[in-house]
Amino acid sequence: MNSKLYIPANSAAPPFTVAITPEDAGWAESSLHVLDLGDGREVSLATEGTEVMILPLAGAATVECAGETFALSPRVSVFDGPADMVYLGIGQEYTLSGRGRIAICGARASASFPNRRVAAADVPVELRGAGNCSREVHNFGTATTFEADSLIACEVLTPGGNWSSYPAHKHDENTDVETQLEEIYYFEIDDSPAGTPGFGYHRVYGTPERPIEVLEEVRTGDVVLVPHGYHGPSIAAPGHHMYYLNVMAGSGPTRAWMICDDPAHTWLRGSWEHQQIDPRLPFTPSSPSTTTRTPASPAG
Repeated sequence: MNSKLYIPANSAAPPFTVAITPEDAGWAESSLHVLDLGDGREVSLATEGTEVMILPLAGAATVECAGETFALSPRVSVFDGPADMVYLGIGQEYTLSGRGRIAICGARASASFPNRRVAAADVPVELRGAGNCSREVHNFGTATTFEADSLIACEVLTPGGNWSSYPAHKHDENTDVETQLEEIYYFEIDDSPAGTPGFGYHRVYGTPERPIEVLEEVRTGDVVLVPHGYHGPSIAAPGHHMYYLNVMAGSGPTRAWMICDDPAHTWLRGSWEHQQIDPRLPFTPSSPSTTTRTPASPAG
């Protein structure tokens, strides 16, 4: 089933492969652009009222802004460990030059924070879940690891055959236990050893008060928007590792990622206490100081 919340790969005008603004999504805060620099290109852009986090999906780039130059070191693919990230605040013009695919995560902001770079080696890597719900999270731009006004972003890698973003959870209200966050899922799926393209599935569903229904087959470059409702699982087909980039922002006074599980599924967390984390993780060796194992942690 194809929902209006599913955006297939290469739907944007070149040099972008993804170009989602709040207006496009029909919400207020979150945005995502994926820029294809090919074998070498220079593009001039502006943040305007948006703060951004820029990182290579595959390739390398240089960000020039306000007299400073920030390097984004090469990354072979999204499965090649964490990436360098450059943060730029609101009201600035900048130039991106380099090669490959570059993601520009964005959220509307009112406060200005300093431009800065986070090296890949300093990105906290978290192993969540256990058994066939094991996944790897790169927390380069989460609320507890990086200071910003509104934007929250991270990368999640799921081994082939595993379920991610599970138990299904939601964050669509501002309460004592939940924060309202619009969320973008951008997917890349690993090819098989024979070179055939991979695929996976992503689910979004609502409550009786706020119905929503999405079940999509996803492939490299596809996007699913989550304006509200429970989301998960994200399922990686056997033999095909799944990657997704999450971009979130919301209307609440506090920048935080607070979620509520679907009550029918939250029992699953207790089962992880007696299971091992998938031995295929982490995908690439990480420093012990930046890798944490949290089997019973929140979804994602």
